Amino acid sequence: MLNILHIIPNLKKGGAERLVIDIVRALLSLGNNVKLILFEDQVEYPIDDIAPFVEVVPAKVTLSVWKRNTYEIDRLQNAIESFQPQIIHTHLFETEIVSRSCHYPQAKWFTHVHDRMPALKNMRFTSLFSKRNLTQYFERKFLFKQYNLHGGNRFVAISEDIYAYLTHILPEKNKVILLKNAIDVKRFSSSSRNKEETCGIFKLISIGRLDHNKNHGLLLECVSILISQGLQVHLSILGEGDQRMLLENKIHSLNLQQSVSLLGTVNDVEKHLWDSHGYVHSALSEGFGLTLIEAMAAGLPVVALDGGGNRYLVEDGKNGYLISQPDAKQFAEKIIHLWGNPPLRSEMGRYAAQFAQQFSMESYGEKLLDIYKNAIACAE
Repeated sequence: MLNILHIIPNLKKGGAERLVIDIVRALLSLGNNVKLILFEDQVEYPIDDIAPFVEVVPAKVTLSVWKRNTYEIDRLQNAIESFQPQIIHTHLFETEIVSRSCHYPQAKWFTHVHDRMPALKNMRFTSLFSKRNLTQYFERKFLFKQYNLHGGNRFVAISEDIYAYLTHILPEKNKVILLKNAIDVKRFSSSSRNKEETCGIFKLISIGRLDHNKNHGLLLECVSILISQGLQVHLSILGEGDQRMLLENKIHSLNLQQSVSLLGTVNDVEKHLWDSHGYVHSALSEGFGLTLIEAMAAGLPVVALDGGGNRYLVEDGKNGYLISQPDAKQFAEKIIHLWGNPPLRSEMGRYAAQFAQQFSMESYGEKLLDIYKNAIACAE
C-alpha cells in the first residue's frame, strides 16, 4: 500500500478535474492510502464516495519578476508533512507553482500534463521583450529550480501529442511517461440508447467549457448550414463558461433558438449522449479529448476538429471524421453524410464503442500504480 497525494486547484467542471476524481477512485480500489488536496472549496461533481479522502487546503503563490515572491503555503506544507506521501502527483499549472514551493524531497513527484504548458518551453532571448513571455521565462526558471530541489521530476503525458511536445522542449534528464487518459467506460456504455431519429430530428451533442478554445461558435454556424440544407437538427451543448452570452447572442442572430440548447453543467452526461445520434467537437487545441472517448463509449460516431491530441482518437471513416480546418461547411458535409446513411452510422457507433474499451479506468489505475512503484524502486 502506498501513500499517494494528488493536488489540483479545485473540482470545477473540466477534463483534468474529472480524470483526477476517477484516478482517486481507481487507486483507492487497489488498496492504497490516497488523499486529494484542493486549494479551493469548489466542487461541481458528485464525489460523496471519495469525500472522506478530499481536503481543502487554501494555498497561493505569486511570482514577481521585479519584486519578491509571496507565499501562502504553510498549511499546504503541514498537510503534506502530516500525510507523509511516497508519491505527490500534481495537476494543472497553478498547482505546479504552488506545490513546488513546498519542500518534501522524501516523495517522488509527478506532474500530470493535461495540455501544452507554455511555461515549460525554453524561451529565446529575443522573445523576452513580450511581457507574457518574460513571465513564462521566470516561471520556468522557478519550476526547474524547484524540480531539482525535490530530486527531479516525472512528467505524465496524456497523449502522443503531449508526449512529443514534452520530449522536444524538456531537458533530457527529465523523465516523460506516456499514459493515455481514461474514463469509466461502463458508465457511458449502453445497449439501449436511442438509435432512431425522434420525430425526424437528428440530435447532435457537444460537451466542453464555453470558452474561446472550445470554439462552439463554429458549431452554431454548422447547424445554420444544416438547416439551410433541409436537415431537421438539434444541437445540445453541455458546459458553462465566459462565452455563454456571446453564444446566446449568436444563437439569436442566426435564429437558432429552436435548434440549439445551452444546457450548462449537468451530472447525467451519459443520458444526454445516449439520447443523441452524433457527437461534434470543435476545440481549436486539445491535449487529449476525454469527451470524445465518452461519446464513443456511448456508441456515437464523432465529427471533430483536429486539435492535436485528439487526432490519435479519431480514426477517419471508422469511428468518425476528423476535420483539418475550422470550416463549418466541412462539419456540415460530414454530418449530412452520417444522417443520410443510418447503416454506416450504426457501424461507426459499434466500432466507436469497441475502440473506447482500451481507455478503461480499471487498467489505467493499475498502470499508474506500476509507474509509482517503479519510481520508488529506482531510488532504492
